[in-house]
Amino acid sequence: MIPLICLLLAVGFFYLAYYIPRENFWLTFSTYSFLFGGMLVLYFLSTQLKWQWVFVGGLLIRLSLLLAIPKWSDDYPRFLWDGEMVKMSENPYLKTPKDWLQNNPDSSNLYLEKLFELMNSPEYFSVYPPLNQAIFYVAAWGANLDTKGGILLLRVLLILGEIGVFFLLLKLFDHFQRSSNKLILYWLNPLVIMEITGNLHFEGLVLLLLLASVYALSKNIIALTGGFWGLSIGMKLLPLMLIPTFFSFEKTRKSIAFWIGSTIAIIASFGWLLIDNSWVHFLQSLKLYQGKFEFNASIYYLLREVGYWMKGYNVIGELTPILSGVTLVGILYFSWKKRPQNLFQLIDLWVLIYLFYLVLQPVVHPWYLIPAFGLSLFTDKKAFLIWTFAVIFSYQAYSDPNYLENPIFLFLEYSLLALAIYWDYFRSSTKSLLAK
Repeated sequence: MIPLICLLLAVGFFYLAYYIPRENFWLTFSTYSFLFGGMLVLYFLSTQLKWQWVFVGGLLIRLSLLLAIPKWSDDYPRFLWDGEMVKMSENPYLKTPKDWLQNNPDSSNLYLEKLFELMNSPEYFSVYPPLNQAIFYVAAWGANLDTKGGILLLRVLLILGEIGVFFLLLKLFDHFQRSSNKLILYWLNPLVIMEITGNLHFEGLVLLLLLASVYALSKNIIALTGGFWGLSIGMKLLPLMLIPTFFSFEKTRKSIAFWIGSTIAIIASFGWLLIDNSWVHFLQSLKLYQGKFEFNASIYYLLREVGYWMKGYNVIGELTPILSGVTLVGILYFSWKKRPQNLFQLIDLWVLIYLFYLVLQPVVHPWYLIPAFGLSLFTDKKAFLIWTFAVIFSYQAYSDPNYLENPIFLFLEYSLLALAIYWDYFRSSTKSLLAK
């Protein structure tokens, strides 16, 4: 039975990545649900599976997607564009793609023009940190002006990162005396496979660096703990919000090595933004992103409707800073209230902070869940596992010609999440049915 399930999962992933357009929501939803259900069946049958077989199966699925063009996201043209800019010794933070093409017609080529046509943000400065740019450069250097080649190289790099995640999870499960069967929930999770390997998002590398930080802390290599955490910020800014937890955790708060390691890593990651005042445009893009875009939100959408009712217009400009302030206060409160005494409690606090942050955001793309989901596997919390399924409802928006979100599907997604949060945090006397 297990070999048959594995074969069906492999076929399902291949079909989803190569043949189902994101506009066909019901077929996407049905296939995704089948893959998620198959993963859970394997998990419950996992007493018969060794981790080596799990690893090989998940790796083969990822390798089968090597030649697929990302269908769920159109971010990759910007990745390749920025890589070409760096390869040409251009600063991707100084000019928007639109401005660069207008001002450099002699340096342009058909490849860049094609990327420009595919791009979803040609009038914005790059919002990707310098560590991302280094990866983009590697892809551009090896692609030789070929889109498929660039996608392939990005995918190979991300798969290598995923292999690192697998073995760090394996090591840390052993450290925390957790069953290695939980690897199935990450390694065969359709959100993880489709959003990292399929759609080329870098949250898998963020998780890799956070896990490396945890592993270094478990071995009392405190300087590397700070260094890996600093690099995770350099990959995506979001782990910066974990800084209060390191002040509330005694081992890191009192460690000069931790703060020196993290400072060096952050300077190495972001020092490049000081060149030609690149940081000005970088922060400008971040501010525009935070104050303009909306997608798959929960509490924010409810408050926005109140704003419409009270003021008659979209209050995103007023609401976003308020929610950011509430988020900061909440993170400080949880860090002070929990005051983790050991590594397990520190990870549990990280998961809570990620959860609190995401439910208040105006933009919650599905791949944002992956770092917190990976970390949650060390805990008894199931909210992020449930959310990795429920988030598929957000892709309903792509079935609409105007990308309009249907409130019914948002309600379904966040109702499932609300039930999971209640189960995890407000019904402590009851153990989850998924606990093993």
